[in-house]
This record gives sequence, structure tokens and C-alpha cells, in this order.
Amino acid sequence: MPNVVEFVTFTLKNGVAVSDFLLASDKCNSGFLSAQNGYIARKLIVKDEVWADWVLWATMEDAQAAMNAENENDAAQEYFSFIENCDMRHFSVERSY
Repeated sequence: MPNVVEFVTFTLKNGVAVSDFLLASDKCNSGFLSAQNGYIARKLIVKDEVWADWVLWATMEDAQAAMNAENENDAAQEYFSFIENCDMRHFSVERSY
């Protein structure tokens, strides 16, 4: 079964300080994402005003289980409170080089 990349693009809400957002992102990663079954790696990237979260999961089931669990986690909810205009997609990894 191939790994899955979760790719989410978004913008920050008006008035959000990048430093506050990055702190919330760190807490979300250490207090939620990295503890989820099947989590492999995460990259938070930005270009101009558009941010993206790139998360590598072992399986699609792991990615979906994490999405279902995020509503029950305070660190994840704090992170999501900073963002808007989300577009989430999942990709199967066909080749790794």
C-alpha cells in the first residue's frame, strides 16, 4: 500500500501574527500530529500569503483517522483557529527518489 501525502493550502486570518501561528503549529505537531498512528513527516511551507501543510502518512486510513481525531484535540483546534481558505487534497505516493 503506498504512502499518502496530505497537501493543504490555506491563508492566515486577518490580524494573525506569524509568530503566534508558528507557535500554534509547533504545538499541533508535537501535541497531536506526530503522535498519530502512521505519521511519518510534516513540512510547513509558505510563498507570499499562501501557506501549505505537507504531511506524509503511512496509509490513507491513517490520514483519515487523524482528520477524525483532530476535533478532539486542543492543540489541533488552536492551530486551525488561525487559518482560513483551506484546500485539502490527498495524493498516493507512486515513486520516492
